[in-house]
Amino acid sequence: MKKIIIFFTILSLTGGMLLADEGMYPVTMMDQVDLKEKGFEISPEDIFSPGKTSLFDAIVKVNGCTGSFVSGDGLIITNHHCAFRAANLASDAEHDYIRDGFLAESREMEIPARGYTVRITRSYSDVSAEVTAGLEKIEDAYERNKVLADRIKAIVARAEKENPGMRAEVSEMFKGRQYILFIYTYLRDIRLVYVPPRSIGEFGGDIDNYEWPRHTGDFSFLRAYVAPDGQPADYSPENVPYHPRKHLQVNPGGVNDRDFVFILGFPGRTFRHLSSYFLEYEQRFNLPARVEWYQWLIATMEEAGREDRSVALKHLSRIKSLANLDKRYSGRLLGLRRLGLVAKRQAEEEKMRRIDPRVASVLDKLRDIYRQRREQGYLTFWLSRLRSDVYAFSFADRIIGAERNRAKKDMERESPYMERNWPRTLRYAMIAADNFYLPVDRAILTEIVKRLMALPETRENPALNEFVDMVEKAGSAENLARQLYRETRLTDKTRLKQWLQASPEDIEKLKDPFIELRRTLEEAYEELKEESRRTNGQLALLQPRYTEARMKFMKGSFIPDANGTLRLTFGRIRGYHPRDAVYNSPLTSLTGIVEKNTGRPPFNAPDALMQNIKEKNYGRFYNKAVDSVPVCILYDLDTTGGNSGSPVMDSGGRLIGVNFDRAFEATINDYAYSERYSRSIAVDIRYVLWVVKYIAGADELLREMGVGE
Repeated sequence: MKKIIIFFTILSLTGGMLLADEGMYPVTMMDQVDLKEKGFEISPEDIFSPGKTSLFDAIVKVNGCTGSFVSGDGLIITNHHCAFRAANLASDAEHDYIRDGFLAESREMEIPARGYTVRITRSYSDVSAEVTAGLEKIEDAYERNKVLADRIKAIVARAEKENPGMRAEVSEMFKGRQYILFIYTYLRDIRLVYVPPRSIGEFGGDIDNYEWPRHTGDFSFLRAYVAPDGQPADYSPENVPYHPRKHLQVNPGGVNDRDFVFILGFPGRTFRHLSSYFLEYEQRFNLPARVEWYQWLIATMEEAGREDRSVALKHLSRIKSLANLDKRYSGRLLGLRRLGLVAKRQAEEEKMRRIDPRVASVLDKLRDIYRQRREQGYLTFWLSRLRSDVYAFSFADRIIGAERNRAKKDMERESPYMERNWPRTLRYAMIAADNFYLPVDRAILTEIVKRLMALPETRENPALNEFVDMVEKAGSAENLARQLYRETRLTDKTRLKQWLQASPEDIEKLKDPFIELRRTLEEAYEELKEESRRTNGQLALLQPRYTEARMKFMKGSFIPDANGTLRLTFGRIRGYHPRDAVYNSPLTSLTGIVEKNTGRPPFNAPDALMQNIKEKNYGRFYNKAVDSVPVCILYDLDTTGGNSGSPVMDSGGRLIGVNFDRAFEATINDYAYSERYSRSIAVDIRYVLWVVKYIAGADELLREMGVGE
């Protein structure tokens, strides 16, 4: 494979400014950081070296999480909550792998993690010049955005042709300025190896989510497989374990307070360099709207499964995801208010106006965009939730999308319908169909229709006249929902798969009521799409100008927002003061499990675990500092969503924990790093190994990781 060494460093973009300790650094910044001074015992080349084996090769993306290889036979460690959906999909009333956990006693007994892929980064190159050439001459925002999107599609298509069997993606590193082409290998045969019971993997449940002290064994093991010839392949009994170029060494000795640690992972989006108008939109509309809706969805699904475990299993993964978002967004909202971030950013922007008067017009245009978004917010919000949260409607939406897009040339299609993405789109639709439960879906549709009908904007929008008439003719939202579900055939999984793969001509003839409802809303969704294209085109022009002004204002402390690509963050094992006169120390232990245990969910530690604690079966994992086995660790690294499952490593690059959460106060990380509050949480590797040995009795896993006694 052609290896291209690129240098997209912040130094070149910010005129030689010094680096701050805050931030999630692209790995190619290693030559700009004095790693030895920071606390590393390894060199930049040990972390990342193009064309050579490095820690970089051991870090993978597992769906929306991070994971790392911990053996030469494709064994991956990640979070329990990252493997949760796979265990959920493999479960039934007889084999409840969420409640009871799962252990494959041999490799032949490892079971498929449905819908899971493992992404390995192979190489990357800077394609900014090709993407941005001449864009500044295109005055129309929509046209500029279209040209940019078409160029990215062409680059991706060319790269995938040059790298058969691999996938290419172009990531925007600096909006409107810098674009990096990444080449990835996607492994598609991923299997469950060990998932602890929920009473370990989610000890404390939603009550403890984003809280400290923590005693959650949030880890699981997966294994990646390939075809006998070493190429990525779908599941087959003939497949063999994948042999990674590099796997992490496990340090069973762990770490202590103030020890240096670092993380390599795939943090998702942060929003630290957007305007006060964006932050105000988040605080006044987006976050409150989402929190309220997520709580309604959780309550509805929990009630449906209260008396029927088979119904509960259909919703467990969805509830878990929503509960996490609910608390994260609540934390964001609290952080915005606590730090007064909107007012602080407004004050900064007033100074920016004085430093560079040209930024005034940029700020005024940004103000108008977010003001309009807020004014149109609820109509856009509920029409969007209809597409995402009502499964039957989302199925119809996919079928209509297939009809519109698959009649076009591949390069002209929307991303989910391109040939490279269509198998994945189809696979996710089938997984959703497996978890479809009519009473809950009908309740969600009814609630959304009620909320839409309560908006004056719904009745005032000509594109929604037919929809309003449909609801009024039915007599109520409840009546409309009952009628739609009574007559639809989309809830039949076989029929759904057939229609998703039908020709555009055949789809056009379908008369299913949900497809008819989707056609009724076509004009409204087209309006939303056009508005999104227009404003995104404007932002693509305005945000780079805002960023440049902000970089000048910050004078050396500018660090790029995370964007889902591989990043490095480093710091120390460290406690903090969340409130006046309160100090949280950075290590918890088995003692805390005993103190929290009630015998009832979510604080229902397994009997075997409690017995081993009672007998003090600590073995080699005992730590004198806590006089027990450490369970979780706290540190001041800069992390966000997507860092779940990231390996926490010691100064020599050895695995000492698996990142899974942040302290509640640190949910503000998405908008601003706070040295005082930004703390992240990992399950200590000593607890992982202790559970594997004393609770699971899986000594073979320990031997595979090179830590067997």
